[in-house]
Amino acid sequence: MNSEIRNPNSEIASLVIPAYNERKRIEPCLRSVADWVRTLPGGWEWEVILVDDGSTDGTKGIARQLAAELGLTLQIRRHEVNRGKGCALREGVLASRGNPILVSDVDLSTPLTEWVKLAERLPTHPVAIGSRALQENLVRRKQPFYRRVLGKAGNLLVRAFAVPGIRDTQCGFKLFRGDVGRDLFGEACVDGFAYDMEILFLARRRGIRIAEVPVLWFNSPESKVSLFRDALPTLWDLVRLRWLHRKN
Repeated sequence: MNSEIRNPNSEIASLVIPAYNERKRIEPCLRSVADWVRTLPGGWEWEVILVDDGSTDGTKGIARQLAAELGLTLQIRRHEVNRGKGCALREGVLASRGNPILVSDVDLSTPLTEWVKLAERLPTHPVAIGSRALQENLVRRKQPFYRRVLGKAGNLLVRAFAVPGIRDTQCGFKLFRGDVGRDLFGEACVDGFAYDMEILFLARRRGIRIAEVPVLWFNSPESKVSLFRDALPTLWDLVRLRWLHRKN
């Protein structure tokens, strides 16, 4: 694997991170982002967009203060009320100017350096997604057993209803060609955690090639996803995807 992806056209690239009540995790996240941006080879200039999805714990203020201390140029967009991860990412991607667009969770479960693996596939696959299922030795800190079992069961449903052939749609580390990403998120309408499935469903329906790429992954014990609170709404969004995007 090439350890450096160069930017011959000096295009700006975009990193979009959604955040909801991330007072405890926003500092290590932004410190990692700042370090990564400073040391990134290949002539890349990155815009970093943080979408505060209605946080009530001061996430936005902490992020703004820390970015100033770190010298990190950070665009913060805010929802006054919590609207969901899909909605937050949609706003961030549509506000982006870059090519490519990288989306990542605030816990950085996949290190940002892994973006190179996805970028290598972008010339032939306009959508490249990180995967925990293709090379399990790269999953260095696993989820609890019950989450892994339910996740595999959920993926069977995803493949049946939306995206056949993709073994892990839910890893929060994805890279898009700029125009493709903005087009897909512009068509999307799911606000919750099923946004991954929707974006990949839309890409497949348009005939856009998707690369599933094994990446390093470290489970965050502070995940905001609740199986009891979020499973049924996510399942409902999944089964109604075809109806939501029925062609006129």
